[in-house]
Amino acid sequence: MRIWIDVREACRERKTGKGQWTLRCVDALLRRPDVVATLLTDAPVPSAWKGLPGLKDVRELSARGVWWHFAATALLRRERANIDCYLSPTSFIVPFLVGRAVTVVPVVHDLIAFRNEPHDRKAKLIERMTLPRSLRAAKAVCCVSDATAGAVREKFGELPLRTVGAGPTKDEDGTWTGSGDFVLCIGTLCPRKNQMRLVQAFAELPASARGNTGLLLVGGRGWSDDAIVAMAAATDRVEWLGFQDDATCDRLLRECRAFAWLSEEEGFGLPLLDAMRAGAPVLASDIPANREVAGDAATYADPFDVASIAAGLAAVLSANDPASRAAGKERAKRFSWEKTAEAVLSACSGVDNRA
Repeated sequence: MRIWIDVREACRERKTGKGQWTLRCVDALLRRPDVVATLLTDAPVPSAWKGLPGLKDVRELSARGVWWHFAATALLRRERANIDCYLSPTSFIVPFLVGRAVTVVPVVHDLIAFRNEPHDRKAKLIERMTLPRSLRAAKAVCCVSDATAGAVREKFGELPLRTVGAGPTKDEDGTWTGSGDFVLCIGTLCPRKNQMRLVQAFAELPASARGNTGLLLVGGRGWSDDAIVAMAAATDRVEWLGFQDDATCDRLLRECRAFAWLSEEEGFGLPLLDAMRAGAPVLASDIPANREVAGDAATYADPFDVASIAAGLAAVLSANDPASRAAGKERAKRFSWEKTAEAVLSACSGVDNRA
């Protein structure tokens, strides 16, 4: 299949969850012998992709900002006779502009832009403007989870939706040691990631439950996060480390006493899967996407209730349950980028391989 892909977010030095998804999914696609891929970008692509069997060409467009999307649209229109499908993993602007002139498959990670929570205003406005038309014009719509597919269906009605999932962002399983005296939370600082209530819950833990354990927040600045930064700085044994590279996050996942993932809403939750794969005890918010990933292998808390989060923290800190950690590692094996690439390719080709 001759597939063209927007890979810009996979080429960023600091990748968001969408960037990690794109990096790993495209890597799996390029390893397939039935893929002939042309990559659209605004920066050099990862060197590991060069020489993979599915890579045909890289088009690095010199335009920047909004003009990149217009340049990409013009290129797609000119080359449409050589394109079986255009895969758009992180943006709906080009699908909005190109319409049905080219067969398009967008990837929907979540519908955060359609919620009332604080968010990047520009990104929210653009997504609200471009997503509805992109969905109507799409040959198929890839969703990273059944939870996201359900939200899309509820908001926009019946569409050719395909749940394609995700896989781990770590190349090795790792071995959890629990040797560090800290609870770990990884995620961009913002209200949806719920670091504020996590810090409050941690502060409310009795000394008998907390002991010498601290709380480490890892993630770059997001939006509406001043209060989170201030509370972390003012709360005893809480430290915000800022953005950290993959190697550091991998080490912290192996060393943490427990991993806390208390988002109010998620599309998939890659760090949750990574923590399970490492074998760390996990406290997760009780939301559909997390249940879909973790099943019975996590301790759950109400993300809107500080007392529930505190009780969950106390539970995972006091538990010594090798069976539960083993169940998490086993469940994590259900998810792989090879499966995701297969599902994406089936969506692009119009073949439904679901059982």
